[in-house]
Amino acid sequence: MDEWLNFGIAIGIFVVFLILRKLFTTYLFKFIIRFVKNKNHLITTILESFEKPMRWIFVIIGLQLAFPYLPFDLLTVETEHRIIRSLFIALAAWGGYSLAGSTSLFFATFSKNFDFQVDRIVIPFIEKAVRIIIVVLAVSVIAEEWGFNVNGFVAGLGLGGLAFALAAKDTISNLFGGIVIITEKPFTIGDWIKTPSVEGTVEDITFRSTKIRTFAQAVVTVPNATLSNEPVINWSKMGKRQVAFHIGVSYSTKRAHLESVVYRIKQMLIDDRDIHNETILVNFDRFNESSFDVYLYFFTNTTAFAEYLKVKEQVNFKILEVLEEEGVSLAFPTRSLVIQQDESHEAIREENILEKAKN
Repeated sequence: MDEWLNFGIAIGIFVVFLILRKLFTTYLFKFIIRFVKNKNHLITTILESFEKPMRWIFVIIGLQLAFPYLPFDLLTVETEHRIIRSLFIALAAWGGYSLAGSTSLFFATFSKNFDFQVDRIVIPFIEKAVRIIIVVLAVSVIAEEWGFNVNGFVAGLGLGGLAFALAAKDTISNLFGGIVIITEKPFTIGDWIKTPSVEGTVEDITFRSTKIRTFAQAVVTVPNATLSNEPVINWSKMGKRQVAFHIGVSYSTKRAHLESVVYRIKQMLIDDRDIHNETILVNFDRFNESSFDVYLYFFTNTTAFAEYLKVKEQVNFKILEVLEEEGVSLAFPTRSLVIQQDESHEAIREENILEKAKN
């Protein structure tokens, strides 16, 4: 009878903690989140990261308190303690692993409080590194808890280090390539880059590779070792964007009109707020096969591709307006074909005609 009573007590304890778990997650935890959310986003993030592990804490505590009342010994006391401690370590690692995903929020808070800027490209690396460290530490501590010699395992890795390095040389080179990208910062997440192998927007950087979304919306995964050894053009780092082209006007254009066109186009570019005033070149450049060529070389203030095209379009319309007002027409490719008849051939042809007439 006492055995059944103890068994009932064990079940009752476990059910009570399941009820407490339900009350905690449904009411108390949500109340704490609502109370803290408007005051401190960082604390809110920490609480949300540990929400699921905290639910399981009630289950583990219920099991720990219920074990002594069980009428039969499934496990030794030492084994029970090891299981409980291992579960607590796993829950702490679970919460830390989830919290590592909010690294960007920690850096944002740190930058705000200490006026220290952290490049976006570093954050994914730190996030993944922290998660790996948490997993390794958790596995090591749990292994130590169960009596495994972690130091011996590490020493064993040292003995096989050469073979491991040879087998994983590509992975190691990609890892160091990622470190080079982080330290030199040729680009960051969101930048538009161009290399001999790919062109597009950087989406993510991992220990092994960099993901780039092309303008066709495909995602290209480039190994960091390859990317760190290639020339990288970062179009997002442009302070201004170049425009260079020729305008061909017809050869019937008078000199005075041509000079006026060159002057007015240059003045128009100088007065345009969307054009960078540092370098504006408008010159009568050359005598082409069928036109006088005027060369234009300038830069737009914007580097965004859509806005850049819009500025170019506005400039083109203004150039057409200047040409219309000056009465100057654009040239198009033309060729003159001159046919000359040889006099000797003409004389022979006339003699043949006379001979035919006599006959």
